[in-house]
Amino acid sequence: MDNVDRKILAELQMDGRLSLTELAERVNLSLSPCHRRLRALEQSGAISGYRAHLDAETLGLTFEALVFVTMRDADHDTVASFEQAVATIPNVLQAQRLFGDPDYLLQVVARDLRAFQKLYDERISTLPGVQRLSSTLVMKSVVENRPLPL
Repeated sequence: MDNVDRKILAELQMDGRLSLTELAERVNLSLSPCHRRLRALEQSGAISGYRAHLDAETLGLTFEALVFVTMRDADHDTVASFEQAVATIPNVLQAQRLFGDPDYLLQVVARDLRAFQKLYDERISTLPGVQRLSSTLVMKSVVENRPLPL
């Protein structure tokens, strides 16, 4: 990957809807070489997909919490079952396995406190292997959806 590839990636992180013509102009390439590089970046996995960034608040998802999960056991089957189950909950935007205690960090959104409580009680607390949950509310996002450093 060279500087031109990094420029392509930077431009697409800022605006994934750029036309190929606009992208080529921004990175100072003609259309064909830009298209070849773009396809190579997609095929290599450097670009894993394209999607729209939605505004949670506009969509009525105004409640955000971080949920810390401590597992009862860390054996392979329990961890796999937990990870498969948590992946089925649409309100869990991110689930990260951590070193140390707690075992997982979940970023969760909901319409309001009542919806979060229901999700917490009926889905999150019943996930396989969960021993303890602890949560904190997000006051505001300071940095989010930041492009990856290139």
